[in-house]
Amino acid sequence: MSFEANLERVESRHRELERMLSSSKALNAEEITKISKELSELTPIAEKVLELRSMENELNDAKNMLSDNTDDELEVLIKNEIHDLSNRLPILKNELQRLLLPRDEADEKNAILEVRAGTGGDEAALFASSLFSMYQKYSVIMGWRFEILEVSETAIGGYKEAIASITGRSVFAKLKFESGVHRVQRIPTTESGGRIHTSAATVAVLPEAEDVDINIDDKDLRIDIFRASGPGGQSVNTTDSAVRITHIPTGIVVSQQDEKSQHKNKAKGMKILRARIFDLERNRIHEERAADRRGQIGSGDRSERIRTYNFPQGRVTDHRINMTLYKIDKIIIGEGLEEIINGLTAEDEAARLALTT
Repeated sequence: MSFEANLERVESRHRELERMLSSSKALNAEEITKISKELSELTPIAEKVLELRSMENELNDAKNMLSDNTDDELEVLIKNEIHDLSNRLPILKNELQRLLLPRDEADEKNAILEVRAGTGGDEAALFASSLFSMYQKYSVIMGWRFEILEVSETAIGGYKEAIASITGRSVFAKLKFESGVHRVQRIPTTESGGRIHTSAATVAVLPEAEDVDINIDDKDLRIDIFRASGPGGQSVNTTDSAVRITHIPTGIVVSQQDEKSQHKNKAKGMKILRARIFDLERNRIHEERAADRRGQIGSGDRSERIRTYNFPQGRVTDHRINMTLYKIDKIIIGEGLEEIINGLTAEDEAARLALTT
């Protein structure tokens, strides 16, 4: 669809939604909510289209005035206006092209964050703990709610695995490019020779599925109850409250033991399971639709190394966009992470714009 056809589609749909709401007596509450939501999403784009139409009319009027003008002083003013409008039009069109890009339906969803230690033993587990803390602090900065669902600690305070639910505005849109292998280069506290070690942790960010997104049949689940245990095998509590949920069709297994209540562990486990199944389905559809489109940021493969945190040099490098920032101290506490996320978002938009032109 051409750019102009897209603009006409937006204008037509915006008018249609306004008409539907003006005759809302014929609609039920659910229909009104749905139409209102679409209208609120479309209104900023429709306003930009109106601004573009107005600017194009101004430019045409100015050009007509210039052709009819016989006053030299007025001619200078008209030419300046034409120059100004000609420079502003491409910028406005570019803004509109970005707004018209197909949206990821999951962008507005909350997210499940999973961080796991990779290669590197205890140092990898400590790094996984640092990453998990980084996202927790970034969530505070963004005004999101960060709920820890599960943490599996090592004896020295590292994390083998940590899972959290992050709730707020546009959580998945902001964090979706964080999935992948994060590598760290630093001197471990246990290293007497001062040698730099390299280790890694994996991050997975999954859109949190709602009941309407994914239907899980009870007969497809196997639920095992067992006694929770902590690091080294010691018992956490004396009741059989830990829950292991297996989704038989996909083979996905989720274990939850952080809560003393079996019901709370099951509820948390189902939240994680639902997100993983939803993510699996999203990836399947994505691969079917985009098997030949590898020009976007990375491949989406979580085995891909995406970022390196080099502590001796104080730098963080995101390999997908070749961005290097010498502010590792701010990034690791969440404050500097926004700059990388904005860079990734801009690169993604540019790549998708290139596919539409």
